[in-house]
Order: sequence, then structure tokens, then C-alpha cells
Amino acid sequence: MPDTPRRRRLVACAVLVLLCLTGTAGGCGRSSGPRTLTVLAASSLTEVLGELVTAYTQTHRDVRLETVFGGSQEMAARLEDRDTGDVLITADETAMDQAAADLVGPRRVVAHNSMTIAVAPGNPRRIRGLSSLTRRGLRIAVAAESVPAGRYARQMLARANLTVRWSSEEINVRAVLDRVRTGEADAGLVYITDLRSAGIATSSVPIPAEQNVTAAYPASAVKDSAHPQDAADFVDWLTTPTARALFHKHGFVLPKTSQG
Repeated sequence: MPDTPRRRRLVACAVLVLLCLTGTAGGCGRSSGPRTLTVLAASSLTEVLGELVTAYTQTHRDVRLETVFGGSQEMAARLEDRDTGDVLITADETAMDQAAADLVGPRRVVAHNSMTIAVAPGNPRRIRGLSSLTRRGLRIAVAAESVPAGRYARQMLARANLTVRWSSEEINVRAVLDRVRTGEADAGLVYITDLRSAGIATSSVPIPAEQNVTAAYPASAVKDSAHPQDAADFVDWLTTPTARALFHKHGFVLPKTSQG
């Protein structure tokens, strides 16, 4: 058969098909790089999620994780606006419920938390517990009622039958901690795990278990994700021994059983 341009094209196509089938050619419908997932998460997960992302991507080289942090309600609202998101992790079930059922898949509770009273180092205002927060003259910071930390704070105070006049309501629990850390508040109701991020800038006053709450962190894959299977796989991985060890390291309480 004579060497014609048509013959050369046919040979080139045959070679390309062979390379695609053996996986030795770039392109061929394959991704040119790792698939990117955006994880929308409650701000109280900032430190632990950083380590979780590192651990996950070390064993899943074909996936890249980007994290966005904020109030749980804000993260859920992003999905309502059809904003970019592949995985949603909130600090309570109510915030997860805000994301309509047609937006998220089955949820898994991946960690638990509880609350404490953040105070200045050395506790100069001599705060002893929740009842101390009723004293006049104290500057108290709490999270807004629209976010989980704010709901938990109000639940505790109502359960203890206490009326507290707070001086500021913040958009998320980290903003409450910042008020105390910078001296703009004498005390603030935050998660126990938040105190780790403040270092020596704050101390805390424990809240007894009978007055405290159990915060649940549900995680769910977003149905409109461009990579739904990767999103579901990451949510499943958050219940593995590796992930549980990192949650425990950062002070979270582990669910007793895996949840589907």
C-alpha cells in the first residue's frame, strides 16, 4: 500500500488509540490533573480539617481539597444559592437541615463537641460558671442565634434558668473567641476545641456535663457536585480510624458508632 497522507493519518489514529487503551497517552478523555472538591465547613473545624485534608490527599493523590470556613448557616446557604460546594460539614443538625434534602445526600455524624466559657488569662473577673455570667458589668460575647454555637449557648442558659445580658452577638464562634482574646469581652461561650486555637491568649472555665450540651457535626456530600463519588468517598473517609484519630487529637469526642 503506497505511503499516502490518508494512510499516515490512519496509522497515527491507530497508534493514539493503542496508547489510550494502555494508559500511556495524556488526554484521551482523562483528567489532566487532580479532581478538586470544595469542602464547606463550620469555623470550629478550621484546625482539624487542615490536618484531615493533608492526611486524605496523601493517600488520594487524584483528589485536591479546598476548604471554606464560616458559620454553619452561611455554609448551608451557599448551597441554596447554588454556590460551589461538594461537601458540607455543619456544627449541628439544624444547620444541615437548612440545606434542602434535594441538595445533600445521606449525612454522617463525624464528631461531637461541647461548650466552655472562654475568659482572659488568669480569669481576672473571677468567673466560676454559667451563673457568674449574670453579674452586672460583665462584657459577654455569644454567637448569633442563627448559628449552632449561638443555639447551644441559649439552650444551656435556658436549661439553667439564667438570664444573661450579652454585649455582643457574633457571626460565628471564632468571632466570639476573638472578642475574648483581644480583651473586648470578659467572657464568651465557645466550643472546648476552640480554646486550642487561642493558645495562651485565653483561659477557660469548665461547664459541668449536666449543664452542657453535646454538639454534633454531620457531614454530607452535595448532590450537585461535579464529582459526587469523590465527595461521598471523602465523607465516608471521615469515619475511618485515621480521621477519628485526628478528631480526637484536636479535642473532639468521637461518635460511638458509625452512622449512615
